[in-house]
Amino acid sequence: MDVTAEILRNTMIYGSSDHTAPAGLSASRSLNYANGPSITRPENVNVSFIPFTLEYRDTIGLFGAENYFVKVNVKLDPSVVGKCFEEKDWECAVITKRAEEDLYWESAEILLDKDLIVENTYHPAIFKMGINNKFGGMLSVDLNNLKTGNKYIDSWLDVRLYTADREEHPYDRMYIYENDFFYIGFHARNTRRLPYNVDCIIGDTYINKQDLTDDERRYIARRIR
Repeated sequence: MDVTAEILRNTMIYGSSDHTAPAGLSASRSLNYANGPSITRPENVNVSFIPFTLEYRDTIGLFGAENYFVKVNVKLDPSVVGKCFEEKDWECAVITKRAEEDLYWESAEILLDKDLIVENTYHPAIFKMGINNKFGGMLSVDLNNLKTGNKYIDSWLDVRLYTADREEHPYDRMYIYENDFFYIGFHARNTRRLPYNVDCIIGDTYINKQDLTDDERRYIARRIR
């Protein structure tokens, strides 16, 4: 019986090493055959509040999954935000209910149920909490690999952002739409148990797509929309 074809098939699947035990998957570079979440069946996380920080503190590899993927589903609630986002040519205002602290100024009283129509060419002010949804509004995603402080361990662990099209993003910053999703991939490159310390900050910046600079546009997740 000629087993050459079978040997070549196994080599193509598992790499040059014929050792396919879970602990050796990193060495054979067959990480896609490891047990555990993959980019096609990731762990799902939902985010509706910004800015929001995902914190990951765990270990990976050695009889566990050498690859671990998280799918982050962002569906923004514009009425609930934890930060003031300034628009171009505008600055955020801080409104307090304290008594006046300046002898030459008096506190203003805001009556939301008064003067609701235009009077003498003056229009009523509209107070809106949260963010003002923009056409083409985009959120920033910042991936911070804080590492463990041990360079011999940290050099064997990679953390990557992936677009909604499951393509690797070349930067640790990404811009996505306010109702979008992306992936985070954790990759062990050694046959040992590796700790990781990673933060992912979502929505630290909220900006109209047309207001992005040429330098910032490179961070946009490449996806037709």
